[in-house]
Amino acid sequence: MPFPILWATITCSLMRNILLLVLLFFIFPSFLFAQKKVRKKFKLPVALEEVSGLVIQNDSTFWWHNDSGAAAQLFKTNGRGELQEVINLESIKNKDWEDLTCDDKGNIYIGEFGNNANKRKDLKIYIYNSESKNIDSISFHYPDQKEFPPNPSQRNFDMEAFFWFQDSLHLFSKNKLKQGNYYTKHYVLSAEAGNQEVILKDSIFLKKRVVTGAAIDATGSRIALVAYNYKKLFGLIPSSGASVFIFSNFKNNLFLQGKMKRKGIAPYIIASQYESIDFLSKNKIYIASEKTAFIRQKARRMKVKTKDIEP
Repeated sequence: MPFPILWATITCSLMRNILLLVLLFFIFPSFLFAQKKVRKKFKLPVALEEVSGLVIQNDSTFWWHNDSGAAAQLFKTNGRGELQEVINLESIKNKDWEDLTCDDKGNIYIGEFGNNANKRKDLKIYIYNSESKNIDSISFHYPDQKEFPPNPSQRNFDMEAFFWFQDSLHLFSKNKLKQGNYYTKHYVLSAEAGNQEVILKDSIFLKKRVVTGAAIDATGSRIALVAYNYKKLFGLIPSSGASVFIFSNFKNNLFLQGKMKRKGIAPYIIASQYESIDFLSKNKIYIASEKTAFIRQKARRMKVKTKDIEP
């Protein structure tokens, strides 16, 4: 082949490849970069050692907080676990924060209702507005708790899970691991500042699991509860199991009466503790575990298949 023709052929082929790359870059950027927005698994920032709450506003805004006794702070990461912002809420304290949720008006709700001993009378939910920076609160009590604390077998007034839906807050109790009967109770209260008595709505038995986190998808068509169990093998080796329970096809916000699908979480060799959960989308959930002596705090994505939960 004469050199001018060969050169023209090579040049034409090169131009076609360059043109293809330009088209991919400008016309299909999501194709090239979508996978960089969120990771399936990621490590959490060092500051979130005892991560206990999660709410996802979008694929680049994940809000977190630490458990009891930590500073009153909210942590924002992107969908890759990279720390973006820390908000110090200096006017309040973290006595026992356990979960996060948000509404459609820019309010973030912080569950100051951890109650391991079942004797607290100062249960609160803080309301933080991300735009005005204003902080308000809801004080509440349970209609069915008469003793502080009750007998060990009746200690089902610890709380670690809630979400906002239709101007109400839905709370799910954590039963006692050793003395309890593995029932979780569903309570409801208005998402308005003030003093309230919550309404006992329903309950459900979850065999060998106590609830530590709750979430509802954006459509309100399904909820998720993360729950775990803890024991010591041979009385020495700490061991745990965890599951996510998906409920769908419910009516009148009686979530626990819907169709239930149980999804196991792959165990570690030694105990881990999952306390955070939220929906990224209708079919994708993120869960997170606290730091242990051998495992760093991490988040991971789970898929919820539509065929698994629809009738």
